[in-house]
Amino acid sequence: MRVLITGGAGFIGANLTRDLLDHGHAVSILDDLSTGFRSNLDGLDADLILGSILDQDLLTELVEDADSVMHLAARSSVPRSLDDPMATHTVNATGTLNVLEAARRVGGRYVAMSSSSSVYGANPELPKRESATTRPMSPYAASKLAAESYAISYGTSFDMPTLAFRFFNVFGPLQAAGHVYAAVIPAFVDAALRGTPITVHGDGTQSRDFTNVRTVCTTLRQALEQQVTSADPVNLAFGSRISLNEVLEMIGNHIEAPLVVEHTESRVGDVKHSQADGSLLASLIPSINPVDFEEGLVETIEWMRSTITSDTDIDLSDLAAHVVSE
Repeated sequence: MRVLITGGAGFIGANLTRDLLDHGHAVSILDDLSTGFRSNLDGLDADLILGSILDQDLLTELVEDADSVMHLAARSSVPRSLDDPMATHTVNATGTLNVLEAARRVGGRYVAMSSSSSVYGANPELPKRESATTRPMSPYAASKLAAESYAISYGTSFDMPTLAFRFFNVFGPLQAAGHVYAAVIPAFVDAALRGTPITVHGDGTQSRDFTNVRTVCTTLRQALEQQVTSADPVNLAFGSRISLNEVLEMIGNHIEAPLVVEHTESRVGDVKHSQADGSLLASLIPSINPVDFEEGLVETIEWMRSTITSDTDIDLSDLAAHVVSE
């Protein structure tokens, strides 16, 4: 199977590329490197095409050559969407529509895409079920809700095989730190290893359903292999809920060094608690066995330690705020 991954040079995309290649699949990647890194693909036998999902002609050409599409390209991060709502909408909503149109034009390729747990927003229900009312609290969340709605509508309107996953705070190796939009785990770990203050927005009691990137990639690969479809969006998480204070405690215990923690005001658009109901995912892909959170955290710490000690940190001068978790 040849898979086209949009945003394949990013954190999740590069990990998925490795997983697909390890299982005998061919991979093409469309990425404009605005948030991904060419170095994430070093040593991988995958075709990287520099370009944008806003380029409809290029997109159609690449989709036609693929058997399936994994659409990960996005302008991520809640704070970034507050800085420029229109740019977030253009990439996330219009860009997704472009991917779906390309797939339709060439006969209806299978398209799986990444949405976000942020679409639940201000809805306090826990755990979050796919049938729960969505109440986006940021332009980013609204753009992801639009994107997943387009994917589902193409399934019903054009009988196209589509699947929209709602990601919950994905973390693991290759996730960039050291910039204003960094996701919470790489930001915490990077600061802890460098001995610099760790900034926590709020009191640290807010909780998240963290999902290891290896688990996410296994799930995505199996969905692509089995051409799994759903008339509803699907939570890609497993019902765990860990507070930021607990994450900090685990980091401190593993690196065996005191952490300097500075609390600031909560950020606009941040959700207090997030936890998935994973029942629908389990019914669609029952074989997934998620990586234990602490095991994945230790793996992430050791990867980040190696990038620091070997002086091979990602060049942040080329970074345009690559974040996947919300």
